[in-house]
Amino acid sequence: MPADLKSKVETLRWRDGRLEMIDQRVLPSELRYLPFDSAAGVAEAIRSMVVRGAPAIGCAAAYGVALEALRLQHATASEFSAGLEAGFAALATSRPTAVNLFWALTRMRGIWQACNGTTPMQTASALLAEAHAICATDIETNRSMGKHGAALIKDGAHVLTHCNAGALATAGYGTALGVIRSAIAAGKKISVFADETRPFLQGARLTAWELAQDDIPVTLIADNAAGFLMSRGEIDCVVVGADRIAANGDVANKIGTYSVAVLAHRHRIPFYVAAPLSTIDASISSGADIPIEERSGDEVRGYGALRWAPAQVAVRNPVFDVTPAELITGLITEKGVIPAPDAAKIKTLLEEN
Repeated sequence: MPADLKSKVETLRWRDGRLEMIDQRVLPSELRYLPFDSAAGVAEAIRSMVVRGAPAIGCAAAYGVALEALRLQHATASEFSAGLEAGFAALATSRPTAVNLFWALTRMRGIWQACNGTTPMQTASALLAEAHAICATDIETNRSMGKHGAALIKDGAHVLTHCNAGALATAGYGTALGVIRSAIAAGKKISVFADETRPFLQGARLTAWELAQDDIPVTLIADNAAGFLMSRGEIDCVVVGADRIAANGDVANKIGTYSVAVLAHRHRIPFYVAAPLSTIDASISSGADIPIEERSGDEVRGYGALRWAPAQVAVRNPVFDVTPAELITGLITEKGVIPAPDAAKIKTLLEEN
């Protein structure tokens, strides 16, 4: 890993006046970028999992607004306003759980409101500049988070991570995997256990691929192997990301995170959550109030064209769960680590920042 902590993975990029994003649905068999030039296109990409991971979704949504503004920059003021509102609405309904989506849209709306009285072309330019800023800030935030979290990882540690919270889930560096990258950059010998993360296989398809790109030692395991390895003393700590954090410290993350947290607690293994402050939703008092997305049953019945369950069997497919704050050893943010997070500690952190 280079000393500057860069990853070789570029999840989103701005090329020739449009947004390009890695199509994460086809990894690892194919690395391809898809181009986007409208809010509706970006919204569909978020909905269909071309791009996923809370910070990356936020960045994509910001660019979606900017793209729509650029598309409408030669329209009349009324047409521009109506079209941009439709773009905001499409993006806001793309996925419900990741709060970074709504955080980014709020920032972009603030820029739009500040441009009151300017031409559509000037507004579009300002919105694009803000989207670039959100993307750049995400990378710097993750680097800061990584440096804080690296201090928690012992030299020689075997780290378990669930889902993908790396460069592919952000603007290009990573939250949970950013902690691992920073620990390695600091000279520590770290190896990673990535569980499959069914049913969409983000661990098997994305985390394993991403770490291999950066020459970070990684071993893939079945989701239900984590408890066995913990019982054998083969896992030293767990580091995961988050899609939304309630005011009391409860964390919504990919389905299965709660199970890993319970296992870690049973085996007295530190369980860390790495997430930027933008993932904290102070308007939600506890995890019980976080909206949990449920997706198509076909994601559980099989993958791609391969089917291993009866076509008509009933399926429940919640794609997130909530880990109670009391199971979390520490919350790693760009402003430092909050040990045993609770409502009072999170309130203080937000007030100070």
